[in-house]
Amino acid sequence: MAEWIGIGRRARRCYGFDEVALAPGSVTVNPDEVDTSWKIAGKKYEVPILAAAMDGVVDVKFAVAMGKLGGIAVLNLDGIQTRYENPAEVLEQISKASAEEATKLVQSVYLKPVKEKLIARRIKEIKSHKVPAVVSCIPQNAKQFSAIAREAGCDIFVVQSTVATTRHISSQYKVLDLAKFCNESKMPVVLGNCVTYDVALELMESGAAGLLVGVGPGAACTTRGVLGIGVPQITATVDTAAARDYYLKRKGKYIPIITDGGMRIGGEICKAFAAGADAVMVGSSFARATEAPGRGYHWGMATSHANLPRGTRVQVKTTGTLKEILFGPAKVDDGSQNLVGALKTSMGSLGVKNIQDMHDVEIIIAPSIQTEGKVFQVGQRVGMGK
Repeated sequence: MAEWIGIGRRARRCYGFDEVALAPGSVTVNPDEVDTSWKIAGKKYEVPILAAAMDGVVDVKFAVAMGKLGGIAVLNLDGIQTRYENPAEVLEQISKASAEEATKLVQSVYLKPVKEKLIARRIKEIKSHKVPAVVSCIPQNAKQFSAIAREAGCDIFVVQSTVATTRHISSQYKVLDLAKFCNESKMPVVLGNCVTYDVALELMESGAAGLLVGVGPGAACTTRGVLGIGVPQITATVDTAAARDYYLKRKGKYIPIITDGGMRIGGEICKAFAAGADAVMVGSSFARATEAPGRGYHWGMATSHANLPRGTRVQVKTTGTLKEILFGPAKVDDGSQNLVGALKTSMGSLGVKNIQDMHDVEIIIAPSIQTEGKVFQVGQRVGMGK
């Protein structure tokens, strides 16, 4: 699989969304009759597209709206919502900052400590609307925050870091034992992020209820530029899905794979499912919703790092309601709205009836898929030319 890149050094070719396409088969299905639901920890959710745990995307209002539409929005317990009694004031400041001021401002507002009472309050606010409460935090805070979250009624707890492994080494702080944490948790635990077969398998063996897949592909993430690490999402999803299938064969337990980041439009979401994803997590698409707290802006989870930011604030603009972004009708021509409708239409065209059948469709290497025949769109910066 690997190619020589110099004397004594080989590298394997990996693929991202722009380099592949899905080939139709010999059967087609009515899009209205396909099933896009997925399961995690024994519960079924109608919408397989999760909203990422980013402060410009998810607050209590957004989580409630997403839950009522049949999906999951993940609230960031390390973020503004749990640091400030009135987060709207801080979000307004971030949205009004100039490009030059944005990173410094984001760094400063995250210096205020997280308040435990706000963790419980936010979760209870979500649960009061009878929708799922799903939250996320970094490993260092997981033990403390999970106890509060469980007491407040949290449904799923996500432990998320730039790169997650079961064998983290540090002499400066106590390392979270992921296996012990998962086994002792009274809530399903999702772990991330990972991009390789071996790590995915180890995280599953530690007791994860689901895995987040992706390092650095997000619209507001600069990890790949700052640290030089990451694996393109098609290859990362294929490899971790292979670990899921092997784990199922060996243990008889199915652990869903959630491709996290790098998807802006419906076609990329469809490709993630074809690569093996059971669900996907997106941020920038939802940051464009009128319900999103970012006011048309979106920033990465590590933008606030005091010494080495690995994210930036980007303007995505507000383009429509959450319902329009998920279910349409689409009012834009770039594929960023009616994401569930796009998935259903793609599934129908590919001749599959459910998400698991999507894992078996033919994927082709197609570097010209974005540009072939699109000269007018590119020249006029419309549709696929944006």
